[in-house]
Amino acid sequence: MSAREFDIVVFGATGFVGELTARYLADHAPSGVRVALAGRNRAKLEAVRGRLPASAAGWPLLIADADAPSTLDELVARTQVVCTTVGPYLRYGEPLVAAAATAGTDYVDLTGEVPFVRWSIDKFDEVAQASGARIVHSCGFDSEPSDLGVYYLYRAVTAADAGSLTDTTLVVKAMRGGLSGGTIDSMRVIADEVRDPEIRRLMVNPHSLSSGPGEVIRTERGAERSDMTLVSASRVDPSLTGTLAPFFMASHNTRIVRRTNALLDGAYGADFRYAEAMAVGKNPVLSTAAAAALSAGMGAFFGAMALPPARKILDKVLPKPGEGPDEKSRERGYFTMQIFTKTTTGRRFRAQVSATGDPGYKATAMMLGESALTLALERDKLPSRTGVLTPAAAMGDPLIERLQEAGMVFDSVEL
Repeated sequence: MSAREFDIVVFGATGFVGELTARYLADHAPSGVRVALAGRNRAKLEAVRGRLPASAAGWPLLIADADAPSTLDELVARTQVVCTTVGPYLRYGEPLVAAAATAGTDYVDLTGEVPFVRWSIDKFDEVAQASGARIVHSCGFDSEPSDLGVYYLYRAVTAADAGSLTDTTLVVKAMRGGLSGGTIDSMRVIADEVRDPEIRRLMVNPHSLSSGPGEVIRTERGAERSDMTLVSASRVDPSLTGTLAPFFMASHNTRIVRRTNALLDGAYGADFRYAEAMAVGKNPVLSTAAAAALSAGMGAFFGAMALPPARKILDKVLPKPGEGPDEKSRERGYFTMQIFTKTTTGRRFRAQVSATGDPGYKATAMMLGESALTLALERDKLPSRTGVLTPAAAMGDPLIERLQEAGMVFDSVEL
């Protein structure tokens, strides 16, 4: 791999988040890291490179197109890691996964699409294991805070010799930022896909990503808490009050976390259960009303996305692919998440994950950039796993260390 021409290729560099990721690498990649930018249009690539810091002035430009698989084969053969922001992944992502898995090239993306990850497992997990590729999905706000946060909590519980995890819940305590145009476009694609009964079954199955190729675990209703349920905060931990609302990203994040546990051979524990929710206030009455309103709003939004007439109206006001907030807005964003668990010995722990910057833009570019750098530069520290992986299973401690150095906060405490 070290003999390959590039360490990292950013595919989709002309998109909004692609350019942010390229800028992050230009600002933070150590000297000597070999980066190239890839996309369909040379003139647009040149314009992006011209807007980047001087450190990127010599980065090569590669022409590649998701609709021309041979160009992707050529691209992945030249690099250790391909970092892609080209979504929706169900629409555009399959040829690049196929190329990377076959060539033994490590791969990171930003997908929040459960059906795409399931397809990747079924079609290319064994191919990637044979070639030595790490295909790592969901390396942005979907789903690194969740996945790495639970892994960090597990490490703290293990270090304290406190048993294993049981009921574990991530609570979004504070967040400021917007949904990216790419995320909205992924929602459009999923809204179309769920008309297929098999896709609907996949989306509601809490363990749809927890198994290997060709075998989807069928679970009993109630085995895991519904992603759309209102929850009494005190059930999560006695220190909390009020009612918790559903978190709109839970339907993807929870399945990534459960896949990590499966890839770690059930290390989190035989009684591990995982859910996510959002804090909307401490007052029991007001928070219940707010949580109910948020839940109803989410249901109405996803329902409208599935109805063509309603979607046309939403499309006029929602951000489009390639669009995003200005730099001032991106800088004002932040998120804070707390993860609570009770262990098999009865002890209670809490981990916290936080970062500054708009979660879907600045913070995501940082997470994706550091994931690519971890795969490219920390290879001797990485777990030996290959195949279709999660951030925690693929990179674990080395990625957390890099993210901490980049300013993301991970900490834990026994309650």
